[in-house]
Amino acid sequence: MIVPVILAGGVGSRLWPQSRATLPKQFIQFAQQDHSLFQSTLLRLQQLANVAPPLVICNSDHQFLVTEQLDDIGLTEYTVMLEPCGRNTAPAAALAALQASQSDPDAVLLVLPADHLIADIAAFHAAAAKANSLAGLGHLVTFGIVPGAPETGYGYIKKGSELKQTGGNLVESFVEKPDLQTAREFIESGNYLWNSGMFMFQATAYLQELRVHAQDMAVCCETTFAETTARQNIISIPASQFEACPANSIDYAVMEHTSSAVVVPLDAGWNDLGAWNALWEVAEKDSDGNLASGDVRLDQVNNCYIQAQSKLVAGVGLENLVVVDTDDALLVAAMDKVQDVKNIVAQLDSQGRAEIAVPARVRRPWGTYESLLVSPGYQVKRIEVNPGASLSLQMHHHRAEHWTIVKGQARVTRDDTTHDLQVNESIHLPLGCKHRMENIGAELLVFIEVQVGDYLGEDDIVRFEDRYGRAEN
Repeated sequence: MIVPVILAGGVGSRLWPQSRATLPKQFIQFAQQDHSLFQSTLLRLQQLANVAPPLVICNSDHQFLVTEQLDDIGLTEYTVMLEPCGRNTAPAAALAALQASQSDPDAVLLVLPADHLIADIAAFHAAAAKANSLAGLGHLVTFGIVPGAPETGYGYIKKGSELKQTGGNLVESFVEKPDLQTAREFIESGNYLWNSGMFMFQATAYLQELRVHAQDMAVCCETTFAETTARQNIISIPASQFEACPANSIDYAVMEHTSSAVVVPLDAGWNDLGAWNALWEVAEKDSDGNLASGDVRLDQVNNCYIQAQSKLVAGVGLENLVVVDTDDALLVAAMDKVQDVKNIVAQLDSQGRAEIAVPARVRRPWGTYESLLVSPGYQVKRIEVNPGASLSLQMHHHRAEHWTIVKGQARVTRDDTTHDLQVNESIHLPLGCKHRMENIGAELLVFIEVQVGDYLGEDDIVRFEDRYGRAEN
């Protein structure tokens, strides 16, 4: 049985300001895309033969985002493993292998990053079938992308001798990202493929090679897995053990050392969408070479990616630029410098800026909230609660709140009393009181929250009851 392992960690800093730590690129539905990259990765598994429900590995902070997106595409059978911290792909694959082999000793893992775009699904399926046959023979298979240009942003795989009647090659070597001249030589030789970061191997074969080439990691992953806890189909990885695990990629930890590495060529319109120029390249553009989404007006503009989210964006006399507007940030970058957006993110991180982590509109398992105004001593939020959903029963040490209903029907718990509120009705929640908001209507509940206090951080919450498993007491 093939077990798809979807690696849904990562931040996607080069796609800031749309990609944030709490809403990274794999969960975003970009312009002209019908689904998020994560959802598209899952949907392309349809029609593959002998495939088990997917195993998703993600950051614990993204649990509800992941399950919501799974439900949105009609997937009800799945397993989610929650990482308390990132340790790169090799430990994640090890935990997936331990989980899969527990129920099926012959399980074959199809390891896929959640943020890749593949245009030709049939070609992907054909390559996966070849890789499955090779994995059944004990090989550790990586997918090598047939290069379309001398790209310097990817690592390369040098093909070795061909494995007769299998459609694969032995891996002669893995090569770091080359300079432009070297990349051109690689393309001209016909012996090199782009390193995709996608793999297929038997769970037991991968674990065996990990024990040989990265013993400390293997031992740590086995110890960690023994301490995992499960609640229905959600598996929590203990931080105390996993934080001590060495961090490394599948390539560095295993594939560059094993004698069992095999590469299967893949020519399927692959793109890892690593930066804004990649989104522009795959997009359907207008006659001037522009992709414009949102409220955009252009004059004498050519070969630009312009995205408006919160306001009208107008451009005049522009060429080869990326302009991305969000509720709380604006990016303007030369098309050939978008790889360096990560440098801006690093600057913001060093300054402790919230714009790298949290978008203005934040998703929660019960709905969303967005900050409308933040000032010393007070904050105003717009909060949406889905029908039938409720916030946790909670209290705050540093702030009082005032709620005003602008849409829908609400039931508010305040200490020992409940209050049903309609549109244009309000309630005051004094400092230290226990309170909860519930949507008791059939439509979306929207209310305005005014916070007043000496500290307004999201961590000033003590939860007493929570239907989403977040209660602390």
